[in-house]
Amino acid sequence: MSPAVVPPVGARIRQARLERGTSLRALAREIGVSASLVSQIETGKSQPSVSTLYAITTTLGISVESLFDAREEAASIPPATTRPAGPPAASPATVPPAASPSTVPLTASPATVPLALAALAAESGRRIGPLVAAGGRETLELDSGVVWERLGRVPGVDTDFLLVTYRPGGSSSGSGALMRHPGTEYGYLTSGELILTLAFEEYTLRPGDSVCFESTTPHRYRNDGEVPAMGVWFVSGDVQ
Repeated sequence: MSPAVVPPVGARIRQARLERGTSLRALAREIGVSASLVSQIETGKSQPSVSTLYAITTTLGISVESLFDAREEAASIPPATTRPAGPPAASPATVPPAASPSTVPLTASPATVPLALAALAAESGRRIGPLVAAGGRETLELDSGVVWERLGRVPGVDTDFLLVTYRPGGSSSGSGALMRHPGTEYGYLTSGELILTLAFEEYTLRPGDSVCFESTTPHRYRNDGEVPAMGVWFVSGDVQ
């Protein structure tokens, strides 16, 4: 079953960068890569590694979750400038109060329920689920042989919920460097083997093994085996 269309990750990164008034060279300097690489990522000519992706999102103050969303949802990324006090102006895309899930009573009539469901699926705060079919998962193909598939999303909950695959030889860092990013990481390996380097320790994960640690601890994953390593990962609170 084919996954959903890969969203324009580079375009999302570029829009977030421009909204924050950060130049391409400044972003590259901040995350320790070349401006050419950032340009190639933004134009879709290259895919970032896991470590580079986290470095970019941390620097720009956006969530990894937001990179899965369609380009039309980019307006939901808060700009760097301070917003004026007071209620926001209404816009044509705003969901009317009657359609908001918070205003639908528990005894909602059948006619009201579709409005609530439509609000849950609104582009500005898109809910993924409650059921996500195996063939309908949104997928990000990253550099260094890593694939992320989004397993679900609840608007307002700051958690990345992912099915992660490391292909043979795959690594979270193409350069071999350890990465660190905000959040708390939980992982459960379902198949294959995965090597976790965590600070000065190295662990071998086998099917049924799980890990949990603060993501600010320098770490890296790699698959030295001949079969894909696959597992379910949660990263909570990935943006400070």
